[in-house]
Amino acid sequence: MLVKTFGSAVYGIEAITITMEVNISGGSKPFYLIVGLPDNAVRESMQRIEAALNTNAFRMPRQKIIVNMAPADIRKEGSAYDLPIAIGILASSGQVDNENLEKYLIMGELSLDGSLQPIKGALPIAIQARKEGFKGFILPKQNAREAAIVNELEVYGVENIREVADFFNGKAQLTAEVVNTREEFYKSLTSYDSDFSEVRGQENIKRSLEIAAAGGHNVILIGPPGAGKTMLARRLPSILPPLSLYESLETTKIHSVAGKLAAADALVTVRPFRSPHHTISDVALVGGGSNPQPGEISLAHNGVLFLDELPEFKRSALEVMRQPLEERRVTISRAKFSVDYPSSFMLVASMNPCPCGYFNHPEKECICPPGAVQKYLSKISGPLLDRIDLHVEVTPVNFNELASDRLAEKSEFIRERVIKAREIQATRFGNKPDLHANAQMSPQMVRDICKISAAGQTLLGKAMEKLGLSARAYDRILKVSRTIADLAGSEDIQLEHLAEAIHFRSLDREGWAG
Repeated sequence: MLVKTFGSAVYGIEAITITMEVNISGGSKPFYLIVGLPDNAVRESMQRIEAALNTNAFRMPRQKIIVNMAPADIRKEGSAYDLPIAIGILASSGQVDNENLEKYLIMGELSLDGSLQPIKGALPIAIQARKEGFKGFILPKQNAREAAIVNELEVYGVENIREVADFFNGKAQLTAEVVNTREEFYKSLTSYDSDFSEVRGQENIKRSLEIAAAGGHNVILIGPPGAGKTMLARRLPSILPPLSLYESLETTKIHSVAGKLAAADALVTVRPFRSPHHTISDVALVGGGSNPQPGEISLAHNGVLFLDELPEFKRSALEVMRQPLEERRVTISRAKFSVDYPSSFMLVASMNPCPCGYFNHPEKECICPPGAVQKYLSKISGPLLDRIDLHVEVTPVNFNELASDRLAEKSEFIRERVIKAREIQATRFGNKPDLHANAQMSPQMVRDICKISAAGQTLLGKAMEKLGLSARAYDRILKVSRTIADLAGSEDIQLEHLAEAIHFRSLDREGWAG
């Protein structure tokens, strides 16, 4: 008897419906075969299914069982097909009623006792199930909340294969998981574990991060150990504009595909902050692998990617970030297919100025040999630095500032100014849906939008000549100047806006490294 059940395969952050065609025919000895480009995890499912059925008092047919996974030219990966195949076998052997199978999409990995393990990609699968008109989606209970944010689709979280069989046989009812998407979204939209008010002193650094947040600029913090670089960077998400519902759904899809969502979470409602260790591999950073998965730059989508001790990262890992930084997406190509992952993030990097960490320190002496500072900085390529708009020198906080009882400005007040600046940019780029912030302007747009007066041209020319600024600094200074003007509510870029932007180009200055 031929029976069809329905599951799904995830490619990139999109899902494709897979039909499991199960046929049981006569034979003198048991024979199990799965076709349709299954990987090893799918082929091994028959052993898990047999043990799960026997444990739950079902009968595994001792006949010829052929399972075809259509479309047959798409590779099927992972163990999440266990449940739909098992239900197909039970229906084909008459142990489960097959009348309503076509109305439901089913996914789940089986344990040997019949309980279900969580799957990856529940959210994109649920979105595709609704799009194709399925009535409901049956999946492990641990994934129910993330799938339930999709409305107009009944989502049933189950713990055991027995519950699914009894549901289709009409012996029991399943309770649909209900999540109020908007309520879930607004519940913790601006809840952060850390705040800028906790940072003593460092007003200049806070100002630079406010500018970076307002214009979506990449930033690098250069300073000695213990100056507060990491502490400041970790608080950057708290001053970024809150996620929109669309951004929240898009970010949640990526984390769902990567299996990074906790069972209690339905939506990612705060901007991600990812801080990989400097020993990270190229693939882990940008994504890929034999079964492509999103990397750290995609998990930081719509948020912040923080690279602490930037020169310690492998040169190859940093270089593969260059194209995603420009295109704001990464493409993983294989012989027979390719997948795209979004990667629109703010890059925040930190580094010591030299191997010992005390070059240009106001109190401690640098013990590095001649040329060591330049060699240390040369670990970061020019093309990568070209994509970083703000170079900020971080100096140690003195005792008086640390011991002061004066309360610093809270993140919520800084965030209000950032939101106003972003609203100005949204109006400016209203006819360009792919542009959201000043940092994303093309060179031609910089010439059209970031116009400066004759006095401004003179100031910029003298600064480039006196400080030895490189040509690549020109556009970056104009972009940052435009953001500073937006924060000030100014239509035109004033001289003070230019002067402040020039101040944030430390690594472009000739002789900075000695």
